[in-house]
Amino acid sequence: MLKRIRTEQVVLGMYIKEFCGSWMEHPFWRPSFVITDPKDIELILSSSIKEVWIDCSKGLDVQAGEAAVSVAESEAQVEAELKLAAVGARQTAPVPLHAEIEHAAKICNQSKQAMVSMFQEARMGKTVDAAGAQRLVEEISDSLARNASALISLARLKTADDYTYMHSVAVCAMMIALARQLGLDETQTRSAGLAGLLHDLGKAAMPLPVLNKPGKLTDAEFTIMKSHPSEGHRMLQQVGNVDPVVLDVCLHHHEKMDGSGYPKGLKGDEISLLAKMGAVCDVYDAITSNRPYKSGWDPAESLRKMAEWAEGHFDHRVFQAFVKSLGIYPIGSLLRLTSGRIGVVVEQTTKSLTTPCVKVFFSTKSNLRIPPEIIDLSLPGCSDKIANREDPGKWRFHDLNALWSGLPGVHG
Repeated sequence: MLKRIRTEQVVLGMYIKEFCGSWMEHPFWRPSFVITDPKDIELILSSSIKEVWIDCSKGLDVQAGEAAVSVAESEAQVEAELKLAAVGARQTAPVPLHAEIEHAAKICNQSKQAMVSMFQEARMGKTVDAAGAQRLVEEISDSLARNASALISLARLKTADDYTYMHSVAVCAMMIALARQLGLDETQTRSAGLAGLLHDLGKAAMPLPVLNKPGKLTDAEFTIMKSHPSEGHRMLQQVGNVDPVVLDVCLHHHEKMDGSGYPKGLKGDEISLLAKMGAVCDVYDAITSNRPYKSGWDPAESLRKMAEWAEGHFDHRVFQAFVKSLGIYPIGSLLRLTSGRIGVVVEQTTKSLTTPCVKVFFSTKSNLRIPPEIIDLSLPGCSDKIANREDPGKWRFHDLNALWSGLPGVHG
């Protein structure tokens, strides 16, 4: 029997079926588990969650004399009630970047913790919780609906130590944005997001000295790493009833259009649309992120490099849609304007991919910092234009990420 109870009624030995509230409101990435640790009860009580569903057939019932808030006869009844509540609580109306950035930062942090737990459980041979992963995808999807750039831009700013986990979050977000750019329906878009989140699960089976090696891999080590798509596919098959799209992207996100990819050397139309999307998102996040052996490239420079590789590596239509979803000059790109001022892209505009909003903060004429000012290059009266990209490594502006995000102390 399923019962909805108040959080203060939770005791050790109960089987939590679902939390009544947003995934962001409680500290557990798994929605269903047996309470075996008193600390878990403390975490539930300290969260904003007020009620939970328990399954009395898998754990303890409420204590004698205590009444449940409500009782459900079936899991379908619980899922319908939770879905109705979630729809009512969802906020997806578009907002500017500055209005979404803090919430996006919270989602990034929570998502990273969830991926750490997921990879740890996978290393221990536990089955992946696809339902918990799907909830994470929904939070990311809603953030992108409010502002398509905030979470994607923040997810790029991962440390080398966070890479394995935050890479999955970043690819999930970019897959959702790209799916919408390509006009896929909402069901396909959610599948794309889940595929992005789980595409690298096989890395949990890789030896940690190889996975975290700070230098270039030997041929033998690279051969080991090339097994991660197959390992991830195997892990996901063990879950049972996993979306075929997720299995496909996991296995084939390293295939290339010219057949030089792995594990099967597929080429052209042998590769599915979703796997082609996964390939583009995976590479972009890899080259823009800080790794143990190299610093990430500037976003705009990364797109330029990918355009050079596009013929053999990527599907042309998918890559063009990817550029449109991020902008030719993605948020965080460092630019020099024709006025001689240097600034960082802080927002895309609807008029053109080549006229973003730029926060200028440095004058090359005086070689001095100037008061930050946002210039909308798309406005009719704006005489300034983009002269060229600038290399952040050359200028070493220590606060570049804080300038575009508005968040003090963001790493990158």
